[in-house]
Amino acid sequence: MNTAGLSRWEPLLTPLLEDARFAALSDRVDAARAAAVVYPPKALQFSAFALTPPEEVRAVILGQDPYHEEGQAQGLAFSVPRGVKIPPSLRNIYQERQQDMGIPPSSHGDLTAWAQQGVLLLNTVLTVEQGRANAHSKFGWQWFTDGVVSALTELEQPIVFLLWGAQAWKKEPLTASPYPRLVVKSAHPSPLSAYRGFFGSRPFSQVNDFLTAHGAVEIDWHN
Repeated sequence: MNTAGLSRWEPLLTPLLEDARFAALSDRVDAARAAAVVYPPKALQFSAFALTPPEEVRAVILGQDPYHEEGQAQGLAFSVPRGVKIPPSLRNIYQERQQDMGIPPSSHGDLTAWAQQGVLLLNTVLTVEQGRANAHSKFGWQWFTDGVVSALTELEQPIVFLLWGAQAWKKEPLTASPYPRLVVKSAHPSPLSAYRGFFGSRPFSQVNDFLTAHGAVEIDWHN
């Protein structure tokens, strides 16, 4: 498995990367790529880490698994490349952002600008087979991403965790830290659940209020 995107994370994640379970996970993903089409492309598998090094993390948004149709997944939770139709969950995220921050919905779904400002857009599972949502949910990715969230407790800077939906809520016990932390929980932004608590949760302003209260620079949520 190509781990080039993890280079700046290696000091923090060494215990994970040297664990036999990571080697087994790598072998399983490589075998899956050899047998079928897997998203995101290998070069983008660790994009979230490459774009948001640990010392720059200010917020973490946890997704589930990557989009499973051609051209969608780019290694960032909820994000799609420019020119690709905006998925329903992201449309709802934009709707809440407009209510919360007054930012009109974007014409594209690329969230790279958020990642470059310190928003770690981390899926719980980092790969998926084409056309088969959750196909890699049993590969061991949850163990790895649990370890990532736990490792973030070692960072001294203020960090906000946005946990959207039941799968993300499972990570909450891993967020405890002696350093400034805020956990914002709500329903998932999908059309099936957004009206059960995602709309009206004001996650974006909560992030910025917490960051500024702790002397950190707020995030510009435009993209």
